[in-house]
Amino acid sequence: MEKRLEERSLSRQDFLKLGGAGLAGAALLGTGGQALAATSHSGQGSPSGSGGLSISRQEWGSVDGKAVHLYTLSNGRLMTVEITNYGATVVSIFVPDSTGRVDNVALGFSSLDDYVENSTNPADGGSGTTYFGATIGRYGNRIANGTFSLNGKTYELPKNNAPNTLHGGPDAFNTKVWDATPEEGQDSVALRLAYTDPDGYNGFPGTVETEVTYTLTRDNELRIDYRATSDEPTVINLTNHTYFNLAGEGSGDIYGQLLQINADAYTPTDETLIPKGEISPVEGTPFDFRTPKPIGCDIREDDEQLVLAHGYDHNWVLDGSGMRLISVAEDPESGRVLLTYTDQPGVQFYSGNFLVGDLVGTGGKTYRQSDGFTLETQHFPDSPNQPEFPSSVLEPGEEFTSTTIYRFSTAGSPDVQTAQTTASATDVPETGGLNTGPILGGAALLAAGSALVLRNRMKRANG
Repeated sequence: MEKRLEERSLSRQDFLKLGGAGLAGAALLGTGGQALAATSHSGQGSPSGSGGLSISRQEWGSVDGKAVHLYTLSNGRLMTVEITNYGATVVSIFVPDSTGRVDNVALGFSSLDDYVENSTNPADGGSGTTYFGATIGRYGNRIANGTFSLNGKTYELPKNNAPNTLHGGPDAFNTKVWDATPEEGQDSVALRLAYTDPDGYNGFPGTVETEVTYTLTRDNELRIDYRATSDEPTVINLTNHTYFNLAGEGSGDIYGQLLQINADAYTPTDETLIPKGEISPVEGTPFDFRTPKPIGCDIREDDEQLVLAHGYDHNWVLDGSGMRLISVAEDPESGRVLLTYTDQPGVQFYSGNFLVGDLVGTGGKTYRQSDGFTLETQHFPDSPNQPEFPSSVLEPGEEFTSTTIYRFSTAGSPDVQTAQTTASATDVPETGGLNTGPILGGAALLAAGSALVLRNRMKRANG
């Protein structure tokens, strides 16, 4: 099965770089699988010539007797996203650069077998389980010593990242086959995925019903909506673990890519990467990303926190509240820009510190240290044991909801040119803590974020 999937993957990579899939993609790939398409009702054509909005499906194997599929979502505007229902995982994200060249900017594997192997049986001494593109739960990030107390009862969890529990423990959400339902809207296509986590699984209380919906919009947004309910009090922290490289997957390290994080503080950790309970200012430290700087600018500084994590693997305490712009990343060479929005209180910026060259990605290149970065929107690590952090408790009768948007553009886009002429420095707060809820999804949102990048470039150029 692996050889057949690899051969199909190569042709799929070439096709997706053309910027379209949908029904035609399913036919060209020769999958013989079911194809589902949604035609835009907006009346807007596709500049790529690849048609309108579409979603297609192909068989990708099976896990534990359950069928696994690979879904391809295209927006007719050169953006294509592949998602599998194994782990509710983002497999690839194809977006154009400033010249129109389309590349995959998400790290991942070319076969289901590779995902299963890495998730359940990673090689000793290698990169370990990487969680490429996966949905993380029931509790994303670390819980200290694999234990927490809730309502006077102590719960013991497996310690899969000794001495702590990481990303929900072994064989968690990222290894499950989710139920998938394609959906279509006027200006978007979506894939809704559902999974029920049993009471007591990996030691967590309560049966948790979870839905994750990936929506690809005509505005080159990948929107992720999370929903969860429980029949008993429990803790919940859901996130996505996509590794980004805006120069293209397999192109090398991300040290030269620019990053801004709209946060005045972060949570320093102990030697096991558990927060020490402090909310520390970023000012004067390598963790100050309040204005754009290359990711590699300070990563080799003699800083205790960087040494402990082998780079960045920390939670930033985000400015503001509600749905807002929290990060801007840019690859100066390709001109690709990634704007991240969320309603969560924190984001884990991870610089791919533990990639050691033993894994081969979708493009046939090995992944080494810092070949990708993650922006995992979240509640804080170890919140169940640190009552001063925002609560991650989910009670029966309540519904956990959260939204994160990854929006792609280019530095030379018309939106950026508009921002140069319409946005002044006073329109954008100094830290970039924009309350963008009223205009979310419109061109003004991108203009505001792009203006922030341009304004800070000008500041740096002027000293």
